[in-house]
Amino acid sequence: MKVNVYDFDNTIYDGETLIDYIMYYIKHDPKIWKYVPKLLFIAFKDACHLFTVDEAIKAYATFLEGYYVNLDNPAENIVDFWNKNEKRIKPWYKEVQKENDIIVSGTLDFILEEISKRVGFKHYVGSSIDENTGKFKRLCFLDNKVKYFNELFPDAEIENFYTDSMNDKAMMDISRHVFLVKKDRITQIK
Repeated sequence: MKVNVYDFDNTIYDGETLIDYIMYYIKHDPKIWKYVPKLLFIAFKDACHLFTVDEAIKAYATFLEGYYVNLDNPAENIVDFWNKNEKRIKPWYKEVQKENDIIVSGTLDFILEEISKRVGFKHYVGSSIDENTGKFKRLCFLDNKVKYFNELFPDAEIENFYTDSMNDKAMMDISRHVFLVKKDRITQIK
């Protein structure tokens, strides 16, 4: 089965979902403030692509295990978050969207679940955490993207892959065509 695969953050979504999600809580919950210095450091390292998979897991662990698992009504917050941020889905995606598109993203799957219903993509693989402990079950990042994509979609052949980052080189390598997305400009690089 031939498919088009998309990274999410800065590709079809204008921004970094996790940063925007944290900013949502900064505006709504003062308990997050004690995590802000560490989160800013993590955001900087992430933006500069200075993480290995193991380093990313350790860096996010304190926030997820100490803050996220203690949230009241996270499902309601996700709906509210997307009510405010759905407009940041880039318009070009609707123009090329197909029934069998697959999103492969480091974004947490519970965040992707709500927006997938709204935008209409049915298939995605994201990072996943245990809701009770905050520990990662799956970090869909760097080479892990290929691993989890192949596990979940073993019969899929990537016809076109869209991304904003060379961090996705492993996904590029298994794709027939590759498109680099910078804001609304899309350039074929393979």
